[in-house]
Amino acid sequence: MKDFANLRCSSVLRYFEEISKIPRGSGNEKQISDYIVNFAKKRGLWVIQDEAFNVIVKKQPSKGYEDFPGIIIQGHLDMVCEKNKDVVHDFLNDPIELIYDGDFIKANGTTLGADNGIAVAMGLALLDDNSIEHPPLEVIFTTDEEVGMCGAAAIEESLITGKILLNIDSEKEGVFTGGCAGGIKTHTHLPIVYENQDESFTSYAVMLKGLIGGHSGIDIDKGRANANVLMARFLHSLSEKFDINLNYISGGIKDNAILI
Repeated sequence: MKDFANLRCSSVLRYFEEISKIPRGSGNEKQISDYIVNFAKKRGLWVIQDEAFNVIVKKQPSKGYEDFPGIIIQGHLDMVCEKNKDVVHDFLNDPIELIYDGDFIKANGTTLGADNGIAVAMGLALLDDNSIEHPPLEVIFTTDEEVGMCGAAAIEESLITGKILLNIDSEKEGVFTGGCAGGIKTHTHLPIVYENQDESFTSYAVMLKGLIGGHSGIDIDKGRANANVLMARFLHSLSEKFDINLNYISGGIKDNAILI
């Protein structure tokens, strides 16, 4: 492994390393939320944590910037927790194992959590740096974004006074995103009838894996295959040629992950 000291000296990446040690899947954000509260208190910053574990941290403006409109920096604490099937990892307790590869940071067989850990790291680095001149600054860390914006919906609006909000949850540095695609969650009821297996039937196990995968937000337009969709197509095609019964089917459980 090369010496990545130059890459890792960035305060943003140092904070990303720190938060990567803290399990923070959706619904499991108390530990990372408490970490940010303690971070703010140690630096004498105004901070509040609500019942949803959202955290708001405020920093006084630099001298000469008191009358400028306040800036709000916002990102979410939770990450999507997925792993390769052959990887042993407990997302409730284990840190993310980072791999430095050239200019890239990767995770060892799991999701990395850069969505939206990079915004959390940026916010912490900004709050910690007293050399940057800035207007009144508010950094908002929300929870449960990956499962429905639940944290953002619970924010007490009266606590926010800034006039310009920057949501740091896009992909390209130096590019402002003016909008995004939405999503929909559906609940389907299938009147399944279970039957005893006919002894004349032969049982087969079919596994589909090794696809590229990706995030449904940024990779959905790239034409990447989803293992769940391919398996459904395969079974449908098979049923048109043979008399088959389905015993069991299982795939990924994350709404925003393209299953590999």
